[in-house]
Amino acid sequence: MASFLNKYFPLEFRIFFRGFLVVAFIFILVPLVSMLTWYLIPPATLGVVVIDKTVPNQNHQEHQSLHWLLNHFRYTKSDGSIYDESIDYFGFFPEKKEGQYQIKDLSGLSEIEKQKMLDETKLVYFADTYGVYENDLKEQPVQTHSKKLYGGMDTLDMDFLRTAYEAEIDIISEFNTIASPTQKKVRNDFEDLLGIKWTGWIARYFDELDTALNEELPPWLVASYKRQHQETWDFSGPAMVFLHENGQIEILKDKVEIKNTVPNIMSSPKSQKTYGIPEIVKYPYWIDIIFVSREYEVISYYDLAPTEAGIEKLSEWGLPRYFPAVVMKKNGTGKLYYFCGDFADNPVSGSSYNFYGIEKLWRMFLHSEDFSQRNSFFWNFYYPLMGTILKDSYHRNELKKSVN
Repeated sequence: MASFLNKYFPLEFRIFFRGFLVVAFIFILVPLVSMLTWYLIPPATLGVVVIDKTVPNQNHQEHQSLHWLLNHFRYTKSDGSIYDESIDYFGFFPEKKEGQYQIKDLSGLSEIEKQKMLDETKLVYFADTYGVYENDLKEQPVQTHSKKLYGGMDTLDMDFLRTAYEAEIDIISEFNTIASPTQKKVRNDFEDLLGIKWTGWIARYFDELDTALNEELPPWLVASYKRQHQETWDFSGPAMVFLHENGQIEILKDKVEIKNTVPNIMSSPKSQKTYGIPEIVKYPYWIDIIFVSREYEVISYYDLAPTEAGIEKLSEWGLPRYFPAVVMKKNGTGKLYYFCGDFADNPVSGSSYNFYGIEKLWRMFLHSEDFSQRNSFFWNFYYPLMGTILKDSYHRNELKKSVN
């Protein structure tokens, strides 16, 4: 064919045609092969119950990436159908009309129905129980305090969790499951059962504390800090903001009390090998700071690289040098994971899950330490972590079935 082109077509056309073939290969043949490969992978049944009370709109972003992964890895519900992020969860269901919603949670099930569901469940995932507030349902949400419409882990959730735990079903829980507005009694029950103790502190990185430059800085945060510390808000540049459940607000300034501009999620060589995660990932979102019992394995931890002044301040607040990021403990034949961050909250395209190897393409453009793109965390950390956890959960449950 090359000699035919050389003989009958000018050089300019030959260069164009070769370029066309390269583009066609990249944008047509590769995606087609990727999709066909995905369809050739046999589906596998994995019953997953998701609880998400923080769904202020129909993007379902607080759990969408979990459903995306279940479908991408070809896990189906017990009836063989794929997971739908708009219906396959328990919690808050916003409607298209502004201000309208439904509550579909565990309170709508009888004890018999809940037990039947657990009999078919291999994994329970508490994605977020923070809830939804009046301002969240406005067309243009505002960052001021408003009335809670729904939220907080309740006794029914806790009873369901306890039953799943006693049945040695795999459990994943993440921030925010037991922080505000969960009642203290429920939180204590959660902590006693699972061997996790919340310090009362949550924290987040902000890239700019100058209110004139960062319009997204919550006004209540600035006002509360000024009131508590009897001083003006003269901060600028990046910092870590710490918020205690009692309302106390503290700040670690970049290059003064901390050296890492953005918190690093650090993973040991063992964790990197087991879960396919990188050594360092930047995480600039809300985290909760916990203590765990000796039964837990720390898969990953947060490192702010505090200075001596930073370490001194952390000590004053009763906090350690490092914070857990991902922990796991075995529970008989099951496993329990706790993610100290809003890990399932990722912007992913719901229609792109049926491309095999798509993660390799994204990782070519999104480095694990690039926090400027929110989906960098998803592709470099959450994707391999959850892929490993789901695969392990499926195989262990298949082994249990074969033994029984």
